[in-house]
Amino acid sequence: MTEIRHIFFDIGGVLGSNGWDHEQRERAVAQFRLNSEDFEWRHKEVVAEWEEGRITIDEYLDIAVFHTERTFSREEFIAFMYSQSVPNEATIAIARQLSRQTGYTLMTLNNEAEELNRYRIERFGISQVFEAFLSSCWLGVRKPIRRFYNRGLGIAQAQAAASLFIDDRQQNLISASTLGMNVVHFTSATQLRSDLERILHLEIPGA
Repeated sequence: MTEIRHIFFDIGGVLGSNGWDHEQRERAVAQFRLNSEDFEWRHKEVVAEWEEGRITIDEYLDIAVFHTERTFSREEFIAFMYSQSVPNEATIAIARQLSRQTGYTLMTLNNEAEELNRYRIERFGISQVFEAFLSSCWLGVRKPIRRFYNRGLGIAQAQAAASLFIDDRQQNLISASTLGMNVVHFTSATQLRSDLERILHLEIPGA
């Protein structure tokens, strides 16, 4: 294996909870008594445009939620969306330890809409851990499309063979691996620490 120089982390499902995935939307359906089928259909119609930075959160909500009169406000719904983001402190601690090691550049590779992305970076306290956030809302394309990884590698000026990508979803890892990136399938902070120590040949404090 080529010596690893760049380490890319997913955010949702690795550094914290997902931002606006099916489990968060199911909670929204219950909380605000939405029609589940209608909401999911409308969400799927525009989520790609939202997560790729082509529409704003207000445009997304205009189509997915506020296409009809509601008993709750837009502000209440957005506050609920933000409240679903919970950091995984154990994984963040691992990333923070890695950021203190010489020789590694840490960045993220994640799918997220811009408003949620900015909120989550601040909420999780990771702005000083990662050198850049290579997110779908700014790259204009989402995982698992290969162009997403190629753009990320290009911006980072990283070689695929000298890069390690950590994600909780196999379909995202397959595309990265096809391009020559080294990959780790995240299941827990304990497993991640063990895999990183084995791959990088170092001890990560806090084990």
